[in-house]
Amino acid sequence: MPQMALVLCIGFVLFLLRLDHKQAPESSKALWIPTVWALVAWSKALGIWFRYGGERGEDAGSPLDRTFLIILLCLGLLVITKRRVNWAGLLRENRYMAVFIGFMLISISWSPQPDISFRRFVKQIVAVTMIALVASEKDPKSAIKTIIRRTVYFFVPFSLMLIRFFPVLGREYNRWSGELMWVGVAEQKNGLAFLCAISVFFLSWALVQRWMGRDHTVAKYQVYVELLLIILSLYLMAGPRRSPTYSATATICLVIGLFTMMILLFMSKREKAVSGSLLALICVLIIIYGTVTPFLGQLAIIDVTSLMGRSEDLTGRATIWARLIPYAMAKPILGHGVGGFWTDALREETIASHNGYLEIILNLGFLGLFLFLMLIVSWARKTPMIMAADSDWGIFFICLLMIGLFYGISEATLYSLKGMITSILAMISIVPLKGSEIEASARS
Repeated sequence: MPQMALVLCIGFVLFLLRLDHKQAPESSKALWIPTVWALVAWSKALGIWFRYGGERGEDAGSPLDRTFLIILLCLGLLVITKRRVNWAGLLRENRYMAVFIGFMLISISWSPQPDISFRRFVKQIVAVTMIALVASEKDPKSAIKTIIRRTVYFFVPFSLMLIRFFPVLGREYNRWSGELMWVGVAEQKNGLAFLCAISVFFLSWALVQRWMGRDHTVAKYQVYVELLLIILSLYLMAGPRRSPTYSATATICLVIGLFTMMILLFMSKREKAVSGSLLALICVLIIIYGTVTPFLGQLAIIDVTSLMGRSEDLTGRATIWARLIPYAMAKPILGHGVGGFWTDALREETIASHNGYLEIILNLGFLGLFLFLMLIVSWARKTPMIMAADSDWGIFFICLLMIGLFYGISEATLYSLKGMITSILAMISIVPLKGSEIEASARS
């Protein structure tokens, strides 16, 4: 039975990929390089899939993962070198990203485990290479949508199949409570729920585009297929409890994304412009709120824990934050170096920081957090240019920005460029510059 389920799942995914090709027939074969990278970076590490070491240990990934990333890095560099990407222009127009990544590199020098920090930093370089490759496509916007669409087409069906027929890979049990958790292709339950939330949001955004006549279907069954994927994603988000609050963070982020989209669509209809400065201010306030939260040990001003059926300590997060804050304040300015904080011993005490802003402070200190804030502000200030080029694309960008910043309040994947939200935002932020600064003079 499991083997039959695997065959059927593969067949369904191939059917979806055929639909994907109809939606973006102009996509280059080279786009599969960042697609494969995204499929691995946004899900379980290869070492976990093949039981060959894992991402969570002090080895910072298995030899299999490192070899895989080196191959992708070489392929990516080969493609963008052939396309003659203007790196000087790319870095100049994305100086805040360059400074943030440069600070990561420098932080290796004060890391207590520099060899591991260097390996983890290389993953950021791979991410930058994939982002540059996408930007060098003839139609970067279509390329980004294609990558997201392909990951949705892979992640949702395979997660359901793993949970139902391969529980060793698709399910886990909470190490302290023993609670059954659905993880699917992700490393933990909140990761799967968030992947599903992004899937629901992306497919909903695409459906709204077509409903408003700004896009078209490529097959009679396309809408039904996308509705089915939305239903399956919501089913996975509900988890074994069949509860909409199974992963409260993912549910809240999805609601925020959909609500923001409704507001922006209303503003667009009324021809009201989005202020880059106002959006930047909102981002700053969210980051400050997210930074203060672990130090207070609870949500300040607006507390939705009771509404979402959670305890006031945010399901043990307050206890985790109380343990980690002394480590953060031991090196508050520069942090412990990129990837230099987490060790096997610490992970025995707590698996993750469960706050993206505290995670940055632990690794890069408050100086790193400030540089990250400036990066986010630079992205927010680009929104008028993005909206002017394509209002629907601008709406998608702003919604993802809000989703990512709120997600960072209770999860720790925000600052890494290999994270799903951060890498997509980085790709979109480069798109308006394609015509001037990063135009490729030769493409394959």
